[in-house]
Amino acid sequence: MEPLLSAIMGDLVGRALSMVTQRYLQSKGAQEEKLQRLRAMLLRIEAIIEEAEGRHITNQVMLQQLQMMREDMYRGYYTLDAFRYAVHTDEAKGEVTTGSSFVLSRFSPSSSKRLFFSMCNTLSMDFMFDVWDSRNLDKMLGSIERMIGDMQELILFLASYPRVSRQPYNAYLLLDQVMFGRQMEKETIISFLFWRETTGNGKLGVLPVIGAPRVGKSTLVEHVCLNERVRDRFSLIVFLSGSDLKGGNLATLRHSGVIKHQKLASTSHGDSLAVIELAGDMDEETWRRLYTSAVKHMTPGSKIILTSRSDKIASFGTAQALTLKFLHQEAYWYFFKTIAFGSRNPEEHPNLAALGMEIAVHMNRSFMAANTVAGILRDNLDTQFWRKMLRCLRDFDSKHLSMFGEHPIDLLQKDKPVYIWTMVKTNNVVVMRNIYQERSPQISEVPTITAQDVLSGCVTSQGKFQAVAWRSRVPPCYTYLVSFVVSPTDKHLVLRKKRSRQERV
Repeated sequence: MEPLLSAIMGDLVGRALSMVTQRYLQSKGAQEEKLQRLRAMLLRIEAIIEEAEGRHITNQVMLQQLQMMREDMYRGYYTLDAFRYAVHTDEAKGEVTTGSSFVLSRFSPSSSKRLFFSMCNTLSMDFMFDVWDSRNLDKMLGSIERMIGDMQELILFLASYPRVSRQPYNAYLLLDQVMFGRQMEKETIISFLFWRETTGNGKLGVLPVIGAPRVGKSTLVEHVCLNERVRDRFSLIVFLSGSDLKGGNLATLRHSGVIKHQKLASTSHGDSLAVIELAGDMDEETWRRLYTSAVKHMTPGSKIILTSRSDKIASFGTAQALTLKFLHQEAYWYFFKTIAFGSRNPEEHPNLAALGMEIAVHMNRSFMAANTVAGILRDNLDTQFWRKMLRCLRDFDSKHLSMFGEHPIDLLQKDKPVYIWTMVKTNNVVVMRNIYQERSPQISEVPTITAQDVLSGCVTSQGKFQAVAWRSRVPPCYTYLVSFVVSPTDKHLVLRKKRSRQERV
């Protein structure tokens, strides 16, 4: 009787496996066809966006449509990559899964039953998740198809706008030298600069730009001021920092800060643009004196852009404050993938791309972290190296989350020290703190050590030193510097006690 039951159970298991496998293969074939359709549609959208970015578009509605197209394009590429590289995830991480070959001749009826129901439950769950993923893919396809159907009028309108002269570029070289993901914000600021205030109201237009440290405020404003239309609009563009405003007086604007643009034939009656960069807050009384001075000494058509980390400066504006946020994860992956692979095609390195998607998540959408880590990865296109990098980042995150309850990138944003990982294990403890930027420092003032050297384990000496975290080639071309402390002992408890005392105070 027992051999008969075992044979029956074996036959049932075989048929169940055959049925589920057939359904699985059919769904995979349909899924692959959908992915090809999605890729073709994304290429069409990308071509239209690239064409639009090569033209001077002033219509705000069109700009909003283009921004929606960009966001959907990033989401589409993220979905495409998630499906395309999912099958390589286990292989890339070095995980080995066993096949579904089973020997049933020696199984007892009870063990055959347990095996049968266990396998059916597992396969059913996998299939349910696959159906769920397919629904997500269908939803994305439907969204992209509707967008393409609505683009015909937009394409016709694009032809009516003049072209911007520029040289052909490689995507990696472009992102290495040009601002990424802020086209809508850039045009919003330009629209403010061309908006004429009501004649005779005695006011100057003031636009606050607010955002976290290293979110891209200075980069955004710098790109606006490099725009040809803006330079034609103003005879003088001056950048001022908080230290330039101690007297609260803009009477000598030309001598107070850094002149970014000045027309050769300009007179004192030309409109000016003053960009005031504040590291933190400004009290209302100081701002009132500064604004009063600006109204007296700047022409009525002049403008002020005020950048700061503090939300309080929003009340100083005559226009609604522009708040910059970090890129959403889909756009960030598009950016990270481009700089991590450089001129190479990620599709030719699917294992690395699978690892890269997870590495990008650990960057917490930081531009500086992306450029630092992606530079190391780009020089080492090796699966084992990327796998090791992922492990280091996982440990890096989990250590700080368990010790301080915050992601290490968030701690750095608050100018708090973090314990840095290295690719080579040592007995040293490496602490990184005090990230700051310098605008075009002298070569003799720049440290020879880089953060990549420290992370790669090339620096083994102990002590305190400075290093270059990142040299940005994107205007204003800041050099980001950071302080490291390498010590032979673990000072976790000392640092935690010190922070506890500070919090109690």
